[in-house]
Parts: sequence; C-alpha cells; structure tokens
Amino acid sequence: MKPRIPLNHLHRPDAEMIERARDYGARLRQRRSVRDFAADEVPQEVIEQCLLAAGSAPNGANLQPWHFAVVRGAETKRRIREAAEAEEREFYGGRAPDDWLETLAPLGTDASKPFLETAPVLIAIFQKSRTTDEQGRETRTYYPKESVGIATGFLIAALHEAGLATLTHTPSPMKFLNEILDRPADEKPFLLLVVGHPSPDCQVPDITKLPLDRISSWH
Repeated sequence: MKPRIPLNHLHRPDAEMIERARDYGARLRQRRSVRDFAADEVPQEVIEQCLLAAGSAPNGANLQPWHFAVVRGAETKRRIREAAEAEEREFYGGRAPDDWLETLAPLGTDASKPFLETAPVLIAIFQKSRTTDEQGRETRTYYPKESVGIATGFLIAALHEAGLATLTHTPSPMKFLNEILDRPADEKPFLLLVVGHPSPDCQVPDITKLPLDRISSWH
C-alpha cells in the first residue's frame, strides 16, 4: 500500500464552478480540426507543458502506458508523409468501404497529406502493452487503449488552450511510425497528432456538434 497524502483540491462556490465550466466549454467548442497549417515554429516549452498535462491523465494502475514521440525535423516529417500517403492511397483506392468514403466525401479529404510536412510539429502517440513499474519490474499494462485515449484528449485540449490548432491523423496501418521513430515493436501507434498555427487563409467545413439532449441522458 502506497503512503497517502492530502488531496490538493480547491472547493469552489457553485456560481464560480458554473462560470468556469461555461467559459472552458465555450473555448473548447471553438476547437476545429485543421488541415491547413502555417510553417510558424512553436516554442518547445509549449509542447513540453502540454505533454505534462497529457501525462497527468487517469490510467490503469498508474502504469501510464503511453509514449509521445515529438517530430520537428524536416527529413523525418518527409518520411512520415511519404509512408502515410502510401497507406492512404490504398485506403482511398479500394481498401475503404463505399459507405465510409461517402461519409468522408463532404469533408473533402483525400490521400494527399501535405500538412504532415507543413505543420511545425507532429506528435506520434504510442500505446504500450508492457512497461516498467516503480520497483523496476516489467509488467503488462491495464486498460492501455482507454488510458491513451484519455491522455490524447487531455493533450488536444491543452494544445487548444495554449492557442494551437491540431489534427488527429490515423492512417491504417501505422506500423511505419515504429520504424521511422525507432520505437519498440510492442508499442502500438495510437494516433498521429498534427500541431501548429492554422494558415492565415485556413478554412474548415461548416459542421455542427450535437446538442446536449442528443449526447446525454439523466437518470
């Protein structure tokens, strides 16, 4: 049993909680997936602080089954783009079912992914099936997919709060990321997050999110 410490928690008045929840929700609702990025560099400390926020996410047995590989080098980004586009050409060229392609059509996506080179930062997120615990013992991880998914959500929210745009990119399969980024074979690529400032002429699809009564129920 680990030793216990007091919880550092600030109990806020109801009115303040409501105001903070409204403000944060309003800022998050401004978040959009972006495919047109400016080449402007992003300070390394911004990425580091957002990764620390992601690393605070709840996870199975506190084994923290994630690894964030940050890519800034032009040559590495080029290799990732070439590998991702090769997979995407197969996807759009016959591997994807017709109903999935019909769903994607209004968004205007295709196999070309120039943002993988234009954006200043790529973050490859890996899911670890095994890790080393605090006693130095190798152990399997528990609920790794759920844990990494929560951490990824934390990361996207932190980057948005910092003033950056993101895009979740999931070419399938993504094993090329293990080779290019020299990650162990037992780490599964979970998602490739594209990060940066949107280009000055960036446009996004005119879409809406479901209202509260469509995404929640009260019992």
